[in-house]
Amino acid sequence: MPYVFTPPNIVSVPVVGIEDRFAIHRIYCVGRNYEEHAKEMGFTGREPPFFFLKPADAAVVVEAGTIGSLPYPSLTKNLHHEIELVVAIGIGGKNIAAADAYEHIYGYAVGLDMTRRDLQSEMKKQGRPWCIGKSFDSSAPIGSITRLADAGDMSCAEIYLQVDGKDRQRSNTSQLIWNIAESIETLSAAWELQPGDLIYTGTPEGVAAVISGDTLVGGITGLSSLTIKVS
Repeated sequence: MPYVFTPPNIVSVPVVGIEDRFAIHRIYCVGRNYEEHAKEMGFTGREPPFFFLKPADAAVVVEAGTIGSLPYPSLTKNLHHEIELVVAIGIGGKNIAAADAYEHIYGYAVGLDMTRRDLQSEMKKQGRPWCIGKSFDSSAPIGSITRLADAGDMSCAEIYLQVDGKDRQRSNTSQLIWNIAESIETLSAAWELQPGDLIYTGTPEGVAAVISGDTLVGGITGLSSLTIKVS
């Protein structure tokens, strides 16, 4: 089939232990999904879950054992890190019950939801959408995916982020306000999930700014770590 221009390449993520790669369809993110992070952002309590999206080509894919490069984005002077457990969907579906959610999961990865915090805050003040703060180029670094059967118990796994060797974020996925299954249930009621979808499940407390030259190392127990340098 002829096209007006050459279609872009498919963005894909390596899978630990196999040659096949995971092609990204969409990137969904769960907002304010750890209580202590919600508090540091000025909110409290178990509010209904909400979501935002990033383009598939916002992913910065970092192969296991390598150091990725994250270009410092334009327009911001306050780029924040947010370490997250990423759920990779292997079987799509709509209105998925929480009890059935794990049947749809292909695997897990470590990800970063990078945020132009100053732009996000300004859009919030104006009551406008804050895509410019969240959905920019290279805003979704991700490491290799570990298949479901090979991963540990992601309902109770240590999650951390270090910047230049010093702890910035450290918590446990048991602290998620809306757990993995609940997030899939709610998300699939609003969108029909597809194979290739990624769900960034939220970040714990400790988000802060990074600058050019910083090296970020993120990890979750049982998964391949993610290392990236801000350029």
